[in-house]
Amino acid sequence: MIGIPGTVYGYVRVSTKEQNEDRQMIAMRKAGVPAGNIFLDKQSGKDFARPQYKKMLRKMKKDDLLFIKSIDRLGRNYEAIQHEWRALTKDKGVDICVLDMPLLDTRRGKDLVGTFLSDIVLQVLSFVAENERTNIRQRQAEGIAAAKARGVRFGRPPRPMPDNFREVYEQWKGGAISAGEAAAACGVARSTFYHRVKEYEKV
Repeated sequence: MIGIPGTVYGYVRVSTKEQNEDRQMIAMRKAGVPAGNIFLDKQSGKDFARPQYKKMLRKMKKDDLLFIKSIDRLGRNYEAIQHEWRALTKDKGVDICVLDMPLLDTRRGKDLVGTFLSDIVLQVLSFVAENERTNIRQRQAEGIAAAKARGVRFGRPPRPMPDNFREVYEQWKGGAISAGEAAAACGVARSTFYHRVKEYEKV
């Protein structure tokens, strides 16, 4: 039997600003979450230092209800998910409903068996969430390594040598000017000038 909740909230998270949150927002509306009570973060799930999540926590009180689409939207760190779940349900007295996993609905089965089953499901799903995060990082690292092996360069493209670099280099190399004067003549920092010298002398 599901009782009448207090205020209903929804939490939505995507890992980057480029990702689309529409699927989660639609699920929140279908669950009956008021638009003003849906909180959205666009950042990694590695921890809970997220501005909108923290803002939502400040508003929530005992007997409120929180909807999330799936456990990995809450987070992707196994121990952090476990800790946050207990803080919400036990310390704050909030109910949580995971829409993609009906067994994870703390309004149901508040007896010993129901709590036991929910704990098992939570542990399994939070482990899967962290494992997927690890796999994503591994795939990214492998992709970067493969790209580097193909000659793909990452980061900002190097700025071209100043037009007067060769002339200034010859003066500096011949002792006519100091490194600081050479750097100033090229319009770069001294460290950049030395870096360009190394590049130039490799050619």
